[in-house]
Amino acid sequence: MSKRPDLRHERKLWKTGIEVVAGVDEAGVGPMAGPVVAAAVIFAPEKFIRGVHDSKQLTAEQRDELFGAINKGALAVGIGVAEVGEIDQLNIFWATMLASERAVEALGCVPGHVLVDGRKIPGLKLAQTRIVGGDRKSFCIAAASIIAKVTRDRIMVDFDARHPGYGFAKHKGYCTRDHFDALKKLGPSPIHRRSFAPVAASAQFGLFDEFDDDFDW
Repeated sequence: MSKRPDLRHERKLWKTGIEVVAGVDEAGVGPMAGPVVAAAVIFAPEKFIRGVHDSKQLTAEQRDELFGAINKGALAVGIGVAEVGEIDQLNIFWATMLASERAVEALGCVPGHVLVDGRKIPGLKLAQTRIVGGDRKSFCIAAASIIAKVTRDRIMVDFDARHPGYGFAKHKGYCTRDHFDALKKLGPSPIHRRSFAPVAASAQFGLFDEFDDDFDW
């Protein structure tokens, strides 16, 4: 088991008098279907929930349980979503940054500092610190990763009912073999990211097979 997130990054800020610290993380950068979802979470100083970890290190059952505990124990939780059309228009990086801004704005309060997993949010006019691998190091970032992941997974389950045949409830839009097979058979759905190469190829009959041969599965 990898080392779990702790409060050391938050404590550095609390010791300077900054009590309102938000952690931000996102889910859904890699899939070829569905939105990208970001979450921002604020806890009271020294609040800690046992079991919180990088969402990728947890089972779906663990994430669901912690999702409830985080929402109950946090001072504020904000969700930001960038839809497929925004991803195609802006590209996935800028759409992720937009979702992250929206998550912080949705908190309902202004944090004194923001801890961000990986990269700073360019459009956010607040003090922030980027932490590489932050969802494995910072408690509030790890909590945000769980909120973002569970929220997005639930969105994709809902889309599975609206767009049957693609298996969205199972693979959540990620690039699995089953998803590629469904895309090849059915063509892109309204929630597929047409700016992503496999989706663009499948929308042009005859090009998918050529692309498929070269794709690194």
